[in-house]
Amino acid sequence: MTQLPLHPTLSRQFRLQFEPAQDRWVLLYPEGMVQLNQSAAEVLRRCDGAHQVGDVVRELETVFETQGIEPEIISLLEEAHHRGWIE
Repeated sequence: MTQLPLHPTLSRQFRLQFEPAQDRWVLLYPEGMVQLNQSAAEVLRRCDGAHQVGDVVRELETVFETQGIEPEIISLLEEAHHRGWIE
């Protein structure tokens, strides 16, 4: 398993944007588009190179008014890293 970057950032090959026609966030890349659910979009929106993984977890626990979601966030970040969405 590859170690996550301390300050994850969206890969330059992808662009994260809200698509009103689909009423959701998407990742655009030259070959297509990935539609994201709300949770994934909230995580990836914070992959700006300024937030550390722990910052993302704390912010989202506040946004979603919950605790203990770190394993799910780490899992999503690992998958995003594996797919090349984040660096």
